[in-house]
Amino acid sequence: MDSGAASFYRRRMNRRRWRVAFVAVAGVAVAGLIATALLAGRHPVAQPAGQPAATPAAPAPPGPAALAVKIDNVPEALPQTGLGSADVIYVEPVEGGLTRLIAVYFGRPPAVVGPVRSARGSDLGLLPQYGRPTLAYSGAAPELLPSLAAAPLVNASPAQFPQAYFRDDTRPAPHNLYVRPGLLPRGQPPDATPGPHTFGPAPGPGVAATAYQVRYPAATFDFVWSAPARRWSISLAGAPLESTESGPVTAATVVEQRVEVRPGDPTESGVVNGSPLARTVGTGDAVVLRDGQRYPATWVRPSPDAPTRFRTPAGDPLPLAPGPVWILLTPA
Repeated sequence: MDSGAASFYRRRMNRRRWRVAFVAVAGVAVAGLIATALLAGRHPVAQPAGQPAATPAAPAPPGPAALAVKIDNVPEALPQTGLGSADVIYVEPVEGGLTRLIAVYFGRPPAVVGPVRSARGSDLGLLPQYGRPTLAYSGAAPELLPSLAAAPLVNASPAQFPQAYFRDDTRPAPHNLYVRPGLLPRGQPPDATPGPHTFGPAPGPGVAATAYQVRYPAATFDFVWSAPARRWSISLAGAPLESTESGPVTAATVVEQRVEVRPGDPTESGVVNGSPLARTVGTGDAVVLRDGQRYPATWVRPSPDAPTRFRTPAGDPLPLAPGPVWILLTPA
């Protein structure tokens, strides 16, 4: 091969190598762009048909849909199930100086809650601040049934959802009825935001407190502050209160809310004669325990669908500490 032909051949081979390299690099770049586009569009475009996009778990936002469960609170009902998973627990007075609990859940509730007991007139005034919550209860007195049906609640008793309830044969009736919340419908959150409770830093120092007691005629609750855990441990009748799914029950905030409590008047519609009726609409005194401090307070709730707000004696907002809340309704 002469020198001219060799030179031409070398130039041709160089051009061919350059084209091959260019195509290879371009192919890699295009593949990268395609992969990037696919990754960027993978979620939620690639969600299966009819399935919502997954969202990460987060604390309950203001005004979430609520599930409320009436829970037994006598010695035969202990230990209960589901208390340690509740966002808010109310203690309300009932007949004979005893108490019942209302456990309120905003996020995913536990698989089982109980023992479940009956609804009371106090529930009808208390729960509308949560919008249209689901109320799980075992039943109610005949006088109360029309009011329950007309209340802004999702009635979720065994009469409406028998498949959600079961009895534990190892316990005596009526302290052996349990509910599976996952089989109940969801309620609707309140229209207004923020929701029924406000959380945040304390408005200032209160009175240092390591222990506090709330007494009912037939039930005594003790709260002891643990600085390392930043929680109030809870005892009932001198024994630590426990829940089967979580062990010892604790609270970040404890509120003694002093309310009018009077016997039901048979002349009133939807009221059970003689059954204690706690009025939670209006205003009154309270004590708020948080951060190892005790705060004298007032509470105000102008209407049934309005949230309850706590304030210092000077009128400043008194938010709750983030975490589980216990609110004990006691006679003013």
